[in-house]
Amino acid sequence: MQGRASGSARVYQTGGDQYIEEHVHHYAPGSAPLFGHPWAGPAEPRGAAPDSVRIPLVGRAPGVLRDRVDVMERLRAAVAGPGGGIQVLHGLGGCGKTAVAHTLFTEAVRDHGRVGLWVNASERVSLRAGMLAVAGDRGAADGELAAAADGRRAAADLVWHHLDHSAEPWLLVLDNADDPGILEEGAWLRPSPSGTVLVTTRHATSPLWRAPGVSSYRLGVLPLEDATLVLRDLAPDAGTQESARKVARRLGCLPLALTLAGSHLAHQLLESWSMDEYDRKLSEESTALVDRGASASGGEQSRRLVGRTWQLSLDSLAEGGLPEATALLRLLSFWAADPVPLSLLMPVAQGGAGLEHLDPPLTAARVEPALRALLDHSLIDMVETDGHRCVKAHGVLLDSVAAGVPDAERDLLAEAAGRLLRAALPDGTASSRARSQARLLAPHVTGLLDRSHRHGLVTAESVRTAVRVARLVYEAGDWTAALGLASTAAKTSAEHLGDENPATIEARSGQGPILFRLGRYAEAADLLRPVHQDALRTLGPHDVRTLDAAYELQRVLHRLGDLAHARTLLEAVLDGRRHTLGEGHVATLKSRCEMLELRLARDEFDGYTTAAEELAGDCERRLGPDHLVTVWARDALARGLLRSGRGAEAEDLFRRALAGQRAGYGDGHPLVLGVLIQLSRAQYAQGKREEAAENAREVAEQRAGILGEDHPETVAARDWYAEVRAVPPADGVAVP
Repeated sequence: MQGRASGSARVYQTGGDQYIEEHVHHYAPGSAPLFGHPWAGPAEPRGAAPDSVRIPLVGRAPGVLRDRVDVMERLRAAVAGPGGGIQVLHGLGGCGKTAVAHTLFTEAVRDHGRVGLWVNASERVSLRAGMLAVAGDRGAADGELAAAADGRRAAADLVWHHLDHSAEPWLLVLDNADDPGILEEGAWLRPSPSGTVLVTTRHATSPLWRAPGVSSYRLGVLPLEDATLVLRDLAPDAGTQESARKVARRLGCLPLALTLAGSHLAHQLLESWSMDEYDRKLSEESTALVDRGASASGGEQSRRLVGRTWQLSLDSLAEGGLPEATALLRLLSFWAADPVPLSLLMPVAQGGAGLEHLDPPLTAARVEPALRALLDHSLIDMVETDGHRCVKAHGVLLDSVAAGVPDAERDLLAEAAGRLLRAALPDGTASSRARSQARLLAPHVTGLLDRSHRHGLVTAESVRTAVRVARLVYEAGDWTAALGLASTAAKTSAEHLGDENPATIEARSGQGPILFRLGRYAEAADLLRPVHQDALRTLGPHDVRTLDAAYELQRVLHRLGDLAHARTLLEAVLDGRRHTLGEGHVATLKSRCEMLELRLARDEFDGYTTAAEELAGDCERRLGPDHLVTVWARDALARGLLRSGRGAEAEDLFRRALAGQRAGYGDGHPLVLGVLIQLSRAQYAQGKREEAAENAREVAEQRAGILGEDHPETVAARDWYAEVRAVPPADGVAVP
């Protein structure tokens, strides 16, 4: 009796009574188990079976591993030791965990005589097949493997029995173990006296990593110089060191993105972009451009694409019952890659942020679990910035996530992101700390404007939010950052809303005071003149925004020496603010302070002291003794006293004004130095040369550091310091 079988068929021949039981398991293509019955003949190739556990299963190993010095020293020490340790590398997808593992694997085999064993631990099937293959490599018999494959013997026990009794020391790499539950369910992760285990994972907080004998290391992005070298390693002829540095910075120094970018530049056929051209293209295509450097073939392709690598983690979270993590990350993608204060997300956790209509919805009760899940899977990090607890995501990740937001949800997310930013802003009477906190929000306002610009979602409200934040950053003393934000707001508003839209006029006008403080007086005047005319024509002479533009213009004209025109404008502003806002409004009182400064510049001393005393009293009564406009009024009064030869009284008042400025702005604020130099002048007028010189020196040095050597106020401070040191004044001489 003869029979033939093909494929998965089996032929059984028997004499007498036999009872035959066969279990047939059906697997998806590429996922069949490694081991069949030892009597069944040669097995056909099965996709889950690793071709070798002695060769690292990596897509593209780096020729040179850049940076990672500290972690490699610790890992080398663990491999060179007697064994028994478990080492865990965790971090964001694409940060180079597998590259570090590959380098260690190569060194362990080459330099330490270890048997290198590599298992793909990304899913249950590949982990089980790989670990059984490890057991076979370490001497397990076919019958043992068959029993483990059939479930008649505990598979993990078999594997670790043979690892523990290995005649040769080994290094076992469990790569891409992004779901630690898979390791825990089968007890696949164990220490052994015969070797060292290295796990790579995106999961940062598993209890497995806190077990005795486990050492974990967080892997982040590369330092800028090392990231630059990665690009130069791959594409040495594509551009200069500085060009490579620009691309590395734009890619956030993420190893995966750097590798793909360098590979694309090195293997172009129809195009021959330089580093500089690639940098320009990145602003248009972002992650889509980077992914062109990926290999067109090979398994685990998703892990080798910047645009897909993090989706693996989000898909896993969704399957585990946390689809809200995707919604939260999409919200974060409408801001910047800078630290996001947790306080900014608080309204979402309290409900009412309008995110319940997303798909998936982000409800108040699910914000905390979603946030924790993103942290656990290394999609965001917890950082502390200026005393504020923040979360931070990588810029390339956010670009990738933003590109995948459904069109129907962009408007909703942009609106919610803007509403949350506005809710986090301090009011007009905010403290110095609150204004400083606003500096943390500035990059996120810029990020929101950029996302809105790309998708045509710019609104007057989003522009006004940017103008308001720019003003707060300006008041906090970071004038360069404030100008960048104000300029972006003005340009974006003009493009989407038009030059004569009130929001655009506000944004253009908002650049004026910043240019003024930066000493760019002519540039400020050229900007503010047409803004004032547009405001007059479209809003009318009594509109608050028209008055604001005129106020800023007159300040610039004052510094440029056009005192007559400045006086005319300021009188109109003061009358308009009195009529529109009232006598006690802070803007009206600021206009009166400005008028006193203009009178000093025009040498109009008649009645000056009386007017200044009256203004200081009004400010204290209406705004309070500690308000910064009250402090400004005291400063104006002190200047008048100094001009009239009352140096001792002026010094006392300048000291009060200085204390008020420091309380309101902080010690390092540039405006504090303006009062300090006046204090020096009052001291000099009284013959206190050493004190005057010391304060003058401090102002000159700090202005140079904050404003730059060529700023007009730095030059004036240096001139005053030189004058103070040159010739001592005669007693009682007033100093202008």
